[in-house]
Amino acid sequence: MRTVRVDTGKPYDICIERGILDKCGEYAKALSKAEKVTIISDSNVAPLYMDRVKNSLEKEGFKVATHIFKAGEEQKHLGSIAEMYNTLAEFSMTRKDIVVALGGGVVGDMAGFAAASYLRGIDFIQIPTSLLSQVDSSVGGKTGVDLPQGKNLVGAFHQPIAVLIDPDTLKTLTDDYICDGMGEVIKYGCIKDEKLFENLENQNALEHIEDIIEICVSIKRDVVNRDEKEAGERKLLNFGHTLGHAIEKIYNFKGISHGMAVAIGMVLITKAGEKHGITEKGTADKICALCKKYGLPTSDKAAFEQMAQAAKGDKKTAGSTIDLVLLTKIGDSFTKKVELSQLCDFITT
Repeated sequence: MRTVRVDTGKPYDICIERGILDKCGEYAKALSKAEKVTIISDSNVAPLYMDRVKNSLEKEGFKVATHIFKAGEEQKHLGSIAEMYNTLAEFSMTRKDIVVALGGGVVGDMAGFAAASYLRGIDFIQIPTSLLSQVDSSVGGKTGVDLPQGKNLVGAFHQPIAVLIDPDTLKTLTDDYICDGMGEVIKYGCIKDEKLFENLENQNALEHIEDIIEICVSIKRDVVNRDEKEAGERKLLNFGHTLGHAIEKIYNFKGISHGMAVAIGMVLITKAGEKHGITEKGTADKICALCKKYGLPTSDKAAFEQMAQAAKGDKKTAGSTIDLVLLTKIGDSFTKKVELSQLCDFITT
């Protein structure tokens, strides 16, 4: 088993092991004095893994309830959270009990937010089953939901007590979901690790996916340890996300996945950086080629004016400015404040 320790105000381990789903009860028992566990999952993941997780927890003496919601980013809203609260309340969950988030990024964000806000905060365990959630969203304690005005505008920082990653769950993913996760993997190479980027160029990431997962979560661990609440360095993890979130919003969170939108955002913002003399020439072409290698889109028909308008509702705005993440070169990133009134001109290439 591979273990990555996260030393935030509430330290926890990220455990990477094939078959760890069947041991989740043992981990929960070692970490908590809870009597009850509510597993939150979606309609795609629950039929595949719910029984295994439930059986493992019950084997260790936990009373277990389940909550399953319809899969999809469009379900990531406050109405879905209210339904989760109802399940937790009807099961008489207390502050010493545990929520288990079983699924991809949407499940993790929503179950984590439900745990963060129910009874003003109860413990939760992340069991991410998609590549995107395993390499990124399950780590770092960001939880939340979307509003019609933008993505992840309501949420809380709430660290899990453990993240249990079973790479075997990736075997059940379609190619689209693998591509989705690779968008975030490429992001880590772009912002922090030129060697990772080169490895992705020269090898097939899927042939050594456990190494990739460990590298990505270790990079995020280091950033989160230094900046848990996104006051500075953690903003770098949003590379490609400002325009990516804007594209998701334009399409009403349907028809384009998060990782695919981020891939487009990474290419577009890097082209903008090159145009302004900030980014090393040819960097956007490298990112574009790598995204295409892993089946990711690199452009969209939406107009720059639409993207700029949609981005104005992004949570990274502050007054009249927005923080954009740019590269000087592969592996070297920084944030730049841009006036919202100048955003369209800045990103137009």
